[in-house]
Amino acid sequence: MNTADLFADANPPQCEQILPDVFLLRSFALEAAPQLLKTLEVISAQSPFRKMLTPGGFSMSAAITNCGDVGWHSDRQGYRYSEIDPQTQNAWPAMPASFEKLAKNAAALAGFEALNADVCLINRYEVGAKMGLHQDRDEKDFSQPIVSVSLGLPIVFQFGGPKRNDPVQRIPLHHGDVIVWGRAARRYYHGVLTLKPGQHPLTGPYRYNLTFRRAR
Repeated sequence: MNTADLFADANPPQCEQILPDVFLLRSFALEAAPQLLKTLEVISAQSPFRKMLTPGGFSMSAAITNCGDVGWHSDRQGYRYSEIDPQTQNAWPAMPASFEKLAKNAAALAGFEALNADVCLINRYEVGAKMGLHQDRDEKDFSQPIVSVSLGLPIVFQFGGPKRNDPVQRIPLHHGDVIVWGRAARRYYHGVLTLKPGQHPLTGPYRYNLTFRRAR
């Protein structure tokens, strides 16, 4: 794919390799952000944000929902994907075309030939929320990259290695930034530090994270 055709402006987004197979696209989703947030309102009206339980019985600090063919969820029985939202007992909202296009274009700019995401896991962070170092390993297909979109308040992203105790690189993320990782880095540990107080003109006291992946 000729990624030059994906962008009409004179200053296309820059793709920076921050680690092998890990790429940072500064402000990639900035222009699309207002519409993405409006679409999030529609999705969360169908499948509301909720703070899920870990298998150990602890409440996650970030609120979560999904859209796509399947959705990720967690409870006492473990982490898994399902076609049905366990809270509403309905199918998860369909993946919006605008979401799918954004994820494909980001993956292409980062040098990944294809991303056919069947799920977008959506996290909503409030002040004090964080996501500890973890691997994305509940999927059946690890051949495709992960695309992670930041909206709203800034946060510090941590990216490590294949082992939990590997050194981590800290990357400040701002509204509209996108990180893409895959290949050897697909199952590396990553997370975000605690969200600090603030007010964003579009999201108020929140930070939203859209994470696209191929689960099945």
